[in-house]
Amino acid sequence: MSAVRRGFERGAKAAARFTGHPLCFGLAVLVVLAWVISGPMFGYSDTWQLVINTGTTIVTFLMVFLIQNSQNRDAAAVQIKLDELIRATRTAENALLDLEELDEDALERFRKRYEDLACQARDEAQRRGQPTGISAER
Repeated sequence: MSAVRRGFERGAKAAARFTGHPLCFGLAVLVVLAWVISGPMFGYSDTWQLVINTGTTIVTFLMVFLIQNSQNRDAAAVQIKLDELIRATRTAENALLDLEELDEDALERFRKRYEDLACQARDEAQRRGQPTGISAER
């Protein structure tokens, strides 16, 4: 892994931890309050408005990439954990490993297959008089 990528990952993790902390939210509130309070001093000028608009646009733009990086990392970790649970379960279907890499049509076929299995299991439980946790209104 390159030094640039390692640096980005370390920075992204640190930024995600910081921006998710209540202190960061408090700092953002203080910045907005300072901007609002300074309005009369600047006569609510166009430049005064431009400062907050530009600042929030830049922060939002950067946060999109930070959030996406964090979600990608979290999703990959969850997928790996799920793959390991499937792999380690003797009766599990190993064809489900790496399922997230399939195209939409293949995913839809799997989803339909498991939806049908779930319906069959609920019907069987109902025939035996066992609760299914699913209301009859469905």
